[in-house]
Amino acid sequence: MKNYFPQRKIFRFLLNRLGRVVMQIRTNRRGHNLIIKLKGELDHHSAREFRKTFAREWGKDGARNLIVDFKEVTFMDSSGVGALIGRYKQVDQRGGKVAICSPSRTVARLIEMSGLLRIISMYRDEQEALKKI
Repeated sequence: MKNYFPQRKIFRFLLNRLGRVVMQIRTNRRGHNLIIKLKGELDHHSAREFRKTFAREWGKDGARNLIVDFKEVTFMDSSGVGALIGRYKQVDQRGGKVAICSPSRTVARLIEMSGLLRIISMYRDEQEALKKI
């Protein structure tokens, strides 16, 4: 059966105990690129949901590269760094590349300090990441 919807979008919401949205995760595909857009805080609890969403989407249709859009991420801790490293290992095993795009200054600084830029590229926006990955 032919897939007539090449840019699937999946929305996931992670709520805290008070019922407020802590993290929103959207996914879509462009060619062999899986794009994950995050909104909110990437911490211990939401990193788990990020990993689950990645695993579910990575298993479909043979994506090769991963682009994580941080445009709307307001906070990230070491759990987020760990989640990115784990996804890097999976993507690398398939011969693909991982890119981060649109981080805030605070998140970009954490990414730089963590050493992630030695294995993952960072770009200004999604279009630049798609061109260069």
